[in-house]
Amino acid sequence: MTTNSKIWTSQLNARPEIRAQFPRTQIRFYDTTLRDGEQTVGVVLSPQQKLEIARKLDELGVSRIEAGFPRVSPEDAEAIQLMQQANLKAELWGFSRAIKADVEELVRLGLRASVIEAPTSDIKLKAYGLTRDDVLRRVVDAMSFAKQNGITVAFFAVDGTRTDLDFLKRINLAALEAGAAEIVVVDTIGACGPEAVEFLVRQVCEWVGPTTPVHFHGHNDFGMATACAVAAVRAGATWIQGTINGMGERAGNADICEIALALRCLYDVPIAIDLTKVREASEVVSKSSGYTLDAWKPLVGENLFVRESGAVAAQFHIPEAIEPYSAELVNAHRSIVLGKKSGLDSIDLKCKELGLTISSEQRAPILAEIKKRSIAKRGLLTDEEFKQIVRKSA
Repeated sequence: MTTNSKIWTSQLNARPEIRAQFPRTQIRFYDTTLRDGEQTVGVVLSPQQKLEIARKLDELGVSRIEAGFPRVSPEDAEAIQLMQQANLKAELWGFSRAIKADVEELVRLGLRASVIEAPTSDIKLKAYGLTRDDVLRRVVDAMSFAKQNGITVAFFAVDGTRTDLDFLKRINLAALEAGAAEIVVVDTIGACGPEAVEFLVRQVCEWVGPTTPVHFHGHNDFGMATACAVAAVRAGATWIQGTINGMGERAGNADICEIALALRCLYDVPIAIDLTKVREASEVVSKSSGYTLDAWKPLVGENLFVRESGAVAAQFHIPEAIEPYSAELVNAHRSIVLGKKSGLDSIDLKCKELGLTISSEQRAPILAEIKKRSIAKRGLLTDEEFKQIVRKSA
């Protein structure tokens, strides 16, 4: 078992041949909750809600916040202006297509940095009715115009993971030559596994050279977005793009906080995120968006540090026996709940928590009644229901 007093992962992660594949430099996060995350079906965030989320992202330590797509949304433009007045530490980035009018709106708002996107795969070009030459011309023109207006650009090749490699190289290098400063490897529909992402990110890093920052932007259609992001870091990406709670279209975006946790706990990679702030940010985003998270969701689920099983409760006093990292690491609270799967140790722990005293003879009848009631209500007992059982058993 490795590591410090808050992380209890497998020592196998620390094998030299594994650890050597990962950087010792800090990985930073570019959050797109306010743009790509809002594309979750049925989610609409007001400018004030976006400001509240931006403040939480800033407290979390997110380095860059994608504030919105102002050309297509007046509400995004309003939200951007609110964020500009909020004295955030994080950089505010815009989002734009490779269209001059989109970039002009960034200039109007005074944004100094933006992702600029263009479709690059043949299937996307066909869908838009564009040729490769058309999109190359648009990208070069947009990058040049943005640079002329003092905007730092990260070029975002839409559907990059399904793009012909020769053309992807050509358009990335053309974007850099025209004025882009950074490159984003984009798995738009989550079409790659980790091995493919690692290959592509390594290729892109070789094409653009060591002085050009490379991002990875992934989606979770096969449940592999976190694994793909970890693979991207292994291949040389220094920026990870994603959202809070993994919200987004279809199966969602990569969850930046899950990725940060994995990098920190499994591979000891430095991260620019405060893990103790994650659950608070998650709750604000969830409430603002109007959706409920799975109770078993990694890092932020409500069940992660709650124990019902009697067999597990028997080990509750040794957290590292039943948990891979400390609740303290993510500012969570450990607790015992009572239900069908509880055991005698569960009762003892709950009595201690509530300041109750029972005799050894009471334990078995109390446990039987807990199981009976839990089965009848098909759920857990409340603390008050447990107290009633204890009083009746006296």
